[in-house]
Amino acid sequence: MTTLLIADDHPLYRDALRGALSLSLPDLVLREAGDLTSTVDMLEQEDIDLLLLDLHMPGSNDLFGLLHIRKLYPDVPVAVVSGTEDATIISKIVGVGALGFIPKTASSSDIADAVHAILDGDIWLPASVSDHIEDVDAAFSELADKVASLTPSQYKVLCYMRDGLLNKQIGYNLDIAEATVKAHVTAIFKKLGINNRTQAVLIASQLELEPPASSHAG
Repeated sequence: MTTLLIADDHPLYRDALRGALSLSLPDLVLREAGDLTSTVDMLEQEDIDLLLLDLHMPGSNDLFGLLHIRKLYPDVPVAVVSGTEDATIISKIVGVGALGFIPKTASSSDIADAVHAILDGDIWLPASVSDHIEDVDAAFSELADKVASLTPSQYKVLCYMRDGLLNKQIGYNLDIAEATVKAHVTAIFKKLGINNRTQAVLIASQLELEPPASSHAG
């Protein structure tokens, strides 16, 4: 029996994936999660053979969800499901350990093919981008590994720093004390090997996954 976890915050899309996979792969056991926390809880509780991960569900924020899960569960195969089909973004996703990228526009048969391929240990990419994937450089891989060591709370603080918020504003948005924000900032600097907010902003900006204006983020 093969157990697959669909991690996406849109119930309708989870239903669509469930329908497509149930028809094509009737022996699958399907589990669902709607945010990063529940996804990690599910991975902790069950042996998951494949995770289909939405990049933009709550807590995931760009590459962080993928990096965080790959750090915690390096043996769990992950395929990213997203609304963007930008080759640069997909290159980053594959570069940090995803075994596949499934566009939200993919047909039921393509989704089934992707799941079969990844469960067999192959990498699956849409034909439209497979010839345009580039290797990520060593510096980006090292950066991604450092960011993966952050906790979800620390990553939220890092994103707010990227957006230019002060500690007091970050504390207000996260409903935590300013002293707690300062502790998070200190931990972030230490884990990332930096010593100021400007460097933190540069790092966070490199992890942003901004799809082209004509696309819709998934």
